[in-house]
Amino acid sequence: MPIRCRRLGLAALLMLAAAGPALAQDANSDPSFVLTGTSADFDSYFPGYLANGYFSSMTTARGTEPAMGYMVAFMDYARDDIARPAAIPGWSEIDYNPGGGWLNSTRLGKEIFTGYAQTLDMRDATLATSYRFVYANKSTDVKVTTFVSQDASHLAATRLTITPQFDGSVQLTFPIRLWSEHQPRFPIGKLTGDQMIESVIASGQNLNNKPVPTPDRAAVWYHGVTRIGASDGDSKDLTLWLDGRAEQGLDMAEAIAVSLPAGLNVEDVKLEKTPFRLSLNVTARVQKGRTYAFTKYAALSRQGWGGDAKATLALAKQARATGFDQLLAAHKAAWHELWKSDIVVDGDPAVQKAVHSDLYYLLANSTVGTAWPMGACALTPGYAGHAFWDSDSWVFPALLLLHPERAKPIVMFRHRTMQPARERAKQYGAGGTMYPWEADPETGKDYTPHFAYDVYREIHVNADVAIAQWQYYQATGDEAWLKQYGWPVIREVAEFWVSRVTYDKAHDRYEIHHVTSPDEAYNDVPNDSFTNAAAAKALRIAQEAARKVGETADPKWAEIVAKMYIPFDQQNQRHLDFDASVPHDKITWMGSSLIWLMYPNLDLPMTPQIRRNNFDFQLHELKVHGDDPNEMMMVMLAVGAAELGDGKTAGEWIHRNLAGFLKPPFNVRTETVANNAGYILSTSAGFVQSFVYGLSGLRIDDNGLSEAYAPVLPPAWKSVKLQGVHYRGKVFDIGIEHGADGKAKLTRVARPD
Repeated sequence: MPIRCRRLGLAALLMLAAAGPALAQDANSDPSFVLTGTSADFDSYFPGYLANGYFSSMTTARGTEPAMGYMVAFMDYARDDIARPAAIPGWSEIDYNPGGGWLNSTRLGKEIFTGYAQTLDMRDATLATSYRFVYANKSTDVKVTTFVSQDASHLAATRLTITPQFDGSVQLTFPIRLWSEHQPRFPIGKLTGDQMIESVIASGQNLNNKPVPTPDRAAVWYHGVTRIGASDGDSKDLTLWLDGRAEQGLDMAEAIAVSLPAGLNVEDVKLEKTPFRLSLNVTARVQKGRTYAFTKYAALSRQGWGGDAKATLALAKQARATGFDQLLAAHKAAWHELWKSDIVVDGDPAVQKAVHSDLYYLLANSTVGTAWPMGACALTPGYAGHAFWDSDSWVFPALLLLHPERAKPIVMFRHRTMQPARERAKQYGAGGTMYPWEADPETGKDYTPHFAYDVYREIHVNADVAIAQWQYYQATGDEAWLKQYGWPVIREVAEFWVSRVTYDKAHDRYEIHHVTSPDEAYNDVPNDSFTNAAAAKALRIAQEAARKVGETADPKWAEIVAKMYIPFDQQNQRHLDFDASVPHDKITWMGSSLIWLMYPNLDLPMTPQIRRNNFDFQLHELKVHGDDPNEMMMVMLAVGAAELGDGKTAGEWIHRNLAGFLKPPFNVRTETVANNAGYILSTSAGFVQSFVYGLSGLRIDDNGLSEAYAPVLPPAWKSVKLQGVHYRGKVFDIGIEHGADGKAKLTRVARPD
């Protein structure tokens, strides 16, 4: 992929400059786009992140500390380990010493950082931090602004503005932080579950839930390492550069260009090179009450996306020549364009803010024109950056109608990685393609930890892949894409299912044995209902796709669909989780997986009464057999209640999605209330789906964007608006409001071409 660093023309810059104050005013008038931390958050600060889909940096309380960041599908392949995201050299750090101590090393106390506020403006995708640094009888007013450019994907910048309340000499450092390898490092590619636990305990760690803000399971989801090759800097040109390589992985490059304030009395500039940092260190004399702005421009590239250090350094210097204000204006304009597709909730500010934070994190992690998926935990090391079914069944549908160009890379990834999926099918004696439970986002190969080996049976992921491919075609109507990309994936997934089913002659039906249920404590069960239903849908899709592209469907597909067994309790008129021969008695995160039969991308046809019975059973089992439920369950219950026409209950479950799952100050979603396994994009996406497909009742099907269910609205809400819905080349604004009869009504207004 070529380096893209778009330079704005003069006319465009003038337009942005003219629009700037109005845009800022709009953002300030809508608090739902603003998340602010105060000194009260110091002891429980759960970092968010800034990202543009290609690379990231975690937020830090001071706004200036060393912060880890990650690059899309940039993976460490150490021997005996699983593939994991390699931490890229830290680019955002700046440090300041007024004479009594370094800012980043000083205790984080409210009496030292007075008047503290840190704001994540999600409309602008900027992090702004301000405080007065009071220490060693000196004080300095500090402001920090950081962004990762949405307009020029290789670029980011941090600006530190200081106003010292004294005259004297100060020191500043502008480093690239060179992270050491994480220790201890475990052979997770080989360890069994018991061995993993013993190894973690022996290292002085544990896998128990941690108090905020410590992340859970860091012992397993540690970062990979980037080995530095060549590196250097120029103290006169105020630049730094390096070439690196992920452990046994891809090459990368990083460069920094620093801008000092005009008129600064510079006493000294030195280049520092150590094993842990490459830095420009500045000593300067400042005057009381005068404001000084220091800017650090960063450029990053990786193999397959950009060039080497020389090319990347040119980008950093070009950014410096363009200037902070112009880069920031272009970045904001790009984000404002994204927010033209939005979900607007009138009547519940807390829900509105949560919707915006979830959309922000989804957009901050998505790319355009690529074939990369989205990891379960975004551009962080959570779940080792692997692509699960979350990418296809949770994130993809959430983006598909609002931002189809950002959903497309997810389905393109599955096409790009068909060959390793074919090889995996052969490994397990199956036909077609067998996509892994945990796929490496660069290669598509299976990197499921050995201690989770048994989830090779959680094969519904293959149906999820095919369903997403078909949904993309249905939503876009792009038959050329279907023939070239979607159809090959759908066809070979169908071949997998043909090889995986078993014909039960006695009952004249097809079954699927040796499956891990989505409620994963139930491993190696026969006829998991969700898996069987998803497989049948994938085979039905294969028949339709064959007709669309003029190919001949395998007659076996229709036969299996017609005779697929989905366990059902006739007496209680509800589905079973799996075959009745398996006791349903374990304590799990979910209690049951019946609600998943109602999830939008599957939406198994059933009568309203069976739907109600399934829902009631799910609630019962969640109480009886559930413990610390994961947030996927909260999302599905909101959608399920909406399908039942119960707006009040849907609203209650939507609110349950807020309580305890959103960690302050930046609404980072964690997997459960009790644990701090954070940055779970699937649940952010699920929350978005609660509105796009839940309250609206809309489904993407062969008839179009259909009203499969009557819309619902929580009684206290005035309206929900889905703004900028894309469907087959048209853009709609869809509203849900209370009608005169008290029932929710759906309206659609096409935007002008």
